Amino acid sequence: MPPHHSALESLVAGYSSLLVGYSGGVDSALLAVVARRVLGLERSVAAIGISASYPEVQYRQALDVARQFDLNLVEVETGELSDPRYVANAPDRCYFCKRELWDRLRALAHDRNIAVVADGTNADDLGEHRPGLRAAAERAIAAPLAEAGFRKADVRRAARALGIPIWDAPAAPCLSSRIRYGLRVTGPRLQQVEQGEALLRTLGVAGDLRVRHHGDEARIEVAVSELDRIRRHGRRIGSRFFALGFDRVTIDLDGYRRGSQLAAAEPRLELLVKRS
Repeated sequence: MPPHHSALESLVAGYSSLLVGYSGGVDSALLAVVARRVLGLERSVAAIGISASYPEVQYRQALDVARQFDLNLVEVETGELSDPRYVANAPDRCYFCKRELWDRLRALAHDRNIAVVADGTNADDLGEHRPGLRAAAERAIAAPLAEAGFRKADVRRAARALGIPIWDAPAAPCLSSRIRYGLRVTGPRLQQVEQGEALLRTLGVAGDLRVRHHGDEARIEVAVSELDRIRRHGRRIGSRFFALGFDRVTIDLDGYRRGSQLAAAEPRLELLVKRS
């Protein structure tokens, strides 16, 4: 086990009961599994916030891990798409999403007499652009991974040691994070992104992957090593993306990188296909 593991177990053991905001990503999965092991089924809950911005592949992944580790799983509908401040898609969009999520999960915790609500924030997250952290702080959401000193690499090592199958899975934030800031978040746009990414996975694209929605244009971000695969399948990608409603598909030559929408420099783009 990683050296921080005992510190995490000690923190969790200090809670009389714990509700984990469980997305199905490796961070929240690790915390939910540790809570189940340390506190037992009755004193630990893994709660998923369900909305149109939550990727279906992430949902299936979350269910698989929950079944494997016998998590006390609860699904909660969230309504961030009814908030015009979220839909407007400014750079602080995530704040309104997380505020909605934590309000729902805090109410759930209250109803079930659960003492602590926590998320999977790790120490690396604290230095990034994450407006959702402000919403968590306002609602006193605990961050046991960060408190125990877990960085992302520590999370993956601990998850692997516990047999959590997604220990090396790429990050999969909400689908809204793919839509260009200032472009309204809508159900159809979220579906365009999700279905576009699903196609690229069927072509064998591995690792981190994003289809960035720029209105009529879809920008593909993958690892640089995957760019030639995208080029080889350009015709098939074009056919599917045109059917989804895009008129133009480009490739970001710098490859996938976190926070690319906030980058000051213009991306280096290559045109893959465009509607004739």
